[in-house]
Amino acid sequence: MRPGASSERAVILAPIGRDAAVAAALIREAGYYANIARDLVALTREVEAGAGLAVIAEEAIKTADLRRLVKWLNDQPSWSDFPIVLLTHQGGGPERNPDAARLGQVLGNVTFIERPFHPTTLVSVVGSAVRGRRRQYQTRAILEDLTESEGLLQTALNAGHLGALELHLPQFELEASDTCKSFYGRKPEDSFTYQDLLDAIHPDDRAPRQRALDHSIETGKDYSFEYRNIWPDGSVHWVDVRARAVRRPDGSIKSLVGVSTDITARKTYEIERENLLSQLAAERTALAELTETLEQRVEERTTELMKEVAAREKAQEQLRQAQKMETIGQLTGGVAHDFNNLLMAVMGNLDLLRKRVPNDPRLYRLIDGALQGAERGASLTQRLLAFARQQDLKAVPVDLGALLHGMIDLLERSLGPRVALRLDIPENLPPARVDANQLELAILNLAINSRDAMPDGGSIDIRVAEYRSSGDATLQPGSYLQVSVIDNGKGMTPDILKKAIEPFFSSKPLGKGTGLGLSMVHGLAVQLGGALQLASTVGKGTTATLILPVATQAPEAESPAHAAPKVNRSAVILFVDDDPLIAMSTMEMLEDLGHRVIGASSGLHALDIIRSEQPIDLMVTDHVMPGMTGIELAAASRRLRPSLPILLATGYADLPEGAQLDLPRLAKPYHQDQLRDRLDQLLG
Repeated sequence: MRPGASSERAVILAPIGRDAAVAAALIREAGYYANIARDLVALTREVEAGAGLAVIAEEAIKTADLRRLVKWLNDQPSWSDFPIVLLTHQGGGPERNPDAARLGQVLGNVTFIERPFHPTTLVSVVGSAVRGRRRQYQTRAILEDLTESEGLLQTALNAGHLGALELHLPQFELEASDTCKSFYGRKPEDSFTYQDLLDAIHPDDRAPRQRALDHSIETGKDYSFEYRNIWPDGSVHWVDVRARAVRRPDGSIKSLVGVSTDITARKTYEIERENLLSQLAAERTALAELTETLEQRVEERTTELMKEVAAREKAQEQLRQAQKMETIGQLTGGVAHDFNNLLMAVMGNLDLLRKRVPNDPRLYRLIDGALQGAERGASLTQRLLAFARQQDLKAVPVDLGALLHGMIDLLERSLGPRVALRLDIPENLPPARVDANQLELAILNLAINSRDAMPDGGSIDIRVAEYRSSGDATLQPGSYLQVSVIDNGKGMTPDILKKAIEPFFSSKPLGKGTGLGLSMVHGLAVQLGGALQLASTVGKGTTATLILPVATQAPEAESPAHAAPKVNRSAVILFVDDDPLIAMSTMEMLEDLGHRVIGASSGLHALDIIRSEQPIDLMVTDHVMPGMTGIELAAASRRLRPSLPILLATGYADLPEGAQLDLPRLAKPYHQDQLRDRLDQLLG
């Protein structure tokens, strides 16, 4: 996006080496805009012209003159907090690098990335910065609208010759507009406290005016009183003050907000009216009607403004919650993906170790224990990926009624004899487009949560109903199915309910849960195109509702699974992975299965091998690799060797849109048996 008031482009300053070109390519490949600046002056000029963020190498500004850039950052309007991504050297984060910490303090909104960095890390940080910049632009628009509304209110007050005032309680601190000050003979620049107001009131009007004020404060009723005030020049004037109580959440009165009017002329006319009653009767009626109409307009406009403010506050709260969940989701997905790679190395090496250690039962128990721990870690990463919406789903048409009836035995065994289970499933429901295995796990999670909320027993109802979305902000318009799990347990407080789907949050005792159950269910529902809705009342129970999209096709009949033929021949396998730990363990597993393995650490390296005349029976490749992804490598290799079988072994479920290759996949982490079975299918 070109420079401008709402530009989202990234401006990159990394004059040494190829960092700038590599970063720009990664950012553009991820769908964002990027420009490269040749020096700090050019970067500052680009930022001043309009940008979404800046990506700066530490060495480019470590000793540079930052005054112009810092001045621009310090002069940002209140809505703006310009994001900067600072590329530091390995071990050069702010905790260990005083220079990096100093730059972070000087530049403000800084995110540090240590080099060398994973491309996914840079793209994720840039994506977060761009989304944050978009929200700043939205905040600017909201502030402009609010300023316009305030201007309209001020115009209305000026048109009605009204002065605005607010009396804060219980301190009796007065805020008065310039117009209100003028009604007491003060200039706009003059100080005007509540004591100044009291001193200005005519002595004969002080007591009745105080009684009216005390009555309003005690009862909360509207305050309305006319009294004389004495100006600094000694002249006497009349004011009409009307105010309404503004309450705190606990019901106490926070302040009195109202308007004041200079009614000196009207009061003069009323005094003279005693002699001119017959002549001024019509004029008095007209003035009273005008005053009543004006008050009504002011009251209506004030009510409208209060509604607008409440609506904006609600929208801002929803925006903050969405930003929070988006940020947590990105962090969770990145951690889970990296953790999958670590588990891959652990599980692969343990599989090989178990086959090669002496026949010692004690050693076998230790290795089995380590494998069980790794499996539990893999299960946790799958739940994290579910929350981050990065798990590998096979969404197909599914008959929910048949699925739930098939789960009855499993649910009853899991819930125990103290919990009564009831199903309410209408007939002739349309099929849902879901991943059946993941949905069963989600429903089981919800049912177990309900069981844990009823330590003394109770009942759980599982209901299915059709749902039509038209004005729901979280769902696309269309047809859905609702699966509700309802219990009569102890329920959740509003504070707990608000945080229930956050990962690792749990209201259960320490050690009784991971806090990932509802997170997984929420991520699954959103990834399928639906939603998870929670409603709970303390002491009455909780209702968890999964909203799932309706499928456009009928469920397919299950076909009997065919076992993959056992392959006894030795194959030549090209293995491609940039992670040396995974490469070492997987190549060992392949060789242990009797295959000859050719290793490649990148897509370009693998293509060089494919172009050679070496015999290759099958290629196994990772997806996320620097320079060339596994999908890109597969497409290039198909042009060179069209018949070469390819297996995509990756923990990265969210493949890029437009990937046309339908490749068999093996999800990380995997065991040697799973690897062998997948190879048998492809080599058979």
